[in-house]
Amino acid sequence: MLVAAAVCPCPPLLVPEVAAGAAPELTAARAACTDALGVLAASRPDLLVVVGPAEQSGSGPFPEGAPGSFRGFGVDLDVRLGGGVPLAGAPERPLPPSLAVAAWLLERTGWSDAPVEGLGVGEPLEAERCVRAGAEIVARADRVVLLVMGDASACRTLKAPGYLDERAAGFDAEVARALGAADVAALKALDAGLAYELKASGRAPWQVLAGAAEGADLGGALLYEDAPYGVGYMVAAWS
Repeated sequence: MLVAAAVCPCPPLLVPEVAAGAAPELTAARAACTDALGVLAASRPDLLVVVGPAEQSGSGPFPEGAPGSFRGFGVDLDVRLGGGVPLAGAPERPLPPSLAVAAWLLERTGWSDAPVEGLGVGEPLEAERCVRAGAEIVARADRVVLLVMGDASACRTLKAPGYLDERAAGFDAEVARALGAADVAALKALDAGLAYELKASGRAPWQVLAGAAEGADLGGALLYEDAPYGVGYMVAAWS
């Protein structure tokens, strides 16, 4: 069953080496992510599953030790999911960027509290399938925790990646409320079409979380919410 969850944003800019001179702008977000991961560690988990958005080529499961890299962002920095070593002979499929950021967060906080696995979720995945995937994850161990990666809308300002969309602020406010309140029903009800139009990469991972949290009776806390680049970044902890 699900005993805790952390929700974090997934921009590569969260990694200071990638952000370079702009690194201080996300200092508060990094600190909030560290606090959220602390909630996971304190829950004495048997398994940590990292869930994040992915292109079709990066969807599906990733084993502990799967490699990730930020070389595509101009930085000579490699990571491995959970820091483990993959099974001998297993193909080393690279982590999608969202899971690479998660791997960096885990390395940064020295995660060693439970085995780690990853799941890349394709953006078009329907809500029902996301919910079902979450339920399947938590059936795998007695004490499961999730690290859920994803950004809210990318349309909060004129300079945002998706330009300004008047619907973005309201969408993000409802997501922030739902994550802070651990409102499973509200996350399940997120409009996939609207999320796609607003370029909200976290929609599918949040709905996986909703499926995993069904019946777990967890409480939530919103630890961070801002849109420094016109993209909604949120950090929450459920326990």
